[in-house]
Amino acid sequence: MEQGQDWLSNLIDTVFKSPGQVFFYALYSGSILQALMPIRLVKQRHTLHIEPLGNFYTSLYQPFLSHDLSSDSLGFLFRKILEEHPSVSSIRFSPMDVNRREYQLLLAAVKSSGLIGYSFFCFGNWYLLVKDTWSVYLAERSGQVKSTIKRKSKEFQRAGGLIELILGGEQLEYAIKSYCSVYRASWKVPEPYPEFIPGLIRFLSRKGWLRLGVASINGQAVAAQIWIVAHGKASIFKLAYHEEFKHYSAGTLLTAKLMEHVIDNDFVKEIDYLIGDDPYKSTWMNQRRERWGIIAYNLKTIPGLVGCGRELLGRLIKPFFAMLPSSR
Repeated sequence: MEQGQDWLSNLIDTVFKSPGQVFFYALYSGSILQALMPIRLVKQRHTLHIEPLGNFYTSLYQPFLSHDLSSDSLGFLFRKILEEHPSVSSIRFSPMDVNRREYQLLLAAVKSSGLIGYSFFCFGNWYLLVKDTWSVYLAERSGQVKSTIKRKSKEFQRAGGLIELILGGEQLEYAIKSYCSVYRASWKVPEPYPEFIPGLIRFLSRKGWLRLGVASINGQAVAAQIWIVAHGKASIFKLAYHEEFKHYSAGTLLTAKLMEHVIDNDFVKEIDYLIGDDPYKSTWMNQRRERWGIIAYNLKTIPGLVGCGRELLGRLIKPFFAMLPSSR
């Protein structure tokens, strides 16, 4: 979904507006498309880098690579890209599913193109493979989770609490306004690209993928969550709650309501917490996987040589630091 036209169009329109930084490189065999690589050209001081078309909003980078594409053919594409941008010192692809063929193929291709490539860890990813109904799932949660939901639900309702699930329609702009107001009152840093989230919510609504939950008390939004339901999967994209109403645990109640909906109404096969190893995620999910990346250096450039040297040195000395006793 994060590599689809709607997502990338919104990303370009609201984040990467400057001309000359976004590229789509296509590799054909005759008239058959073999690979499509959405990338961007990034200038950092006096160096030039190639990175995936994405940023901190992107939980998974997965370019289109055909099933019969070889690493040599993909390496040919990389050589052509470097011929067009000879001053590029490094190429980075992340975050990716380390167990998928695309990851292994990209790693082999950068090496076959003459670059020096390394793998690196990005983050942990907690998820749930849905096998039962909501009631069965809830019964398997910890006693603390079940107690919190039961106890806080009563307190929330007594305070005039209301939980709404918005998929689009006439409530769409209300949902956007509610989410933004909660986010501004939360502990989170301000959005660096404030147009991205409203654009995302609108295109998700058009596609039928939006599940936006709003918890309010006496008409004031105190918690909001953006979930995305597409291709049999529910992705928990954004969470926020108002600091002053934290004691109501509206975020927990909202998560429970959305969990129930995507399990019993959307019949998803997987629920994904996307980015990070936050401790609370293991209370809702039951499995963890990892997202990794690839960094490759162009030794034909001085910054590429320096970067590769630092990378190699860091990997050589890291085991020695790991063996040192930790200070208390």
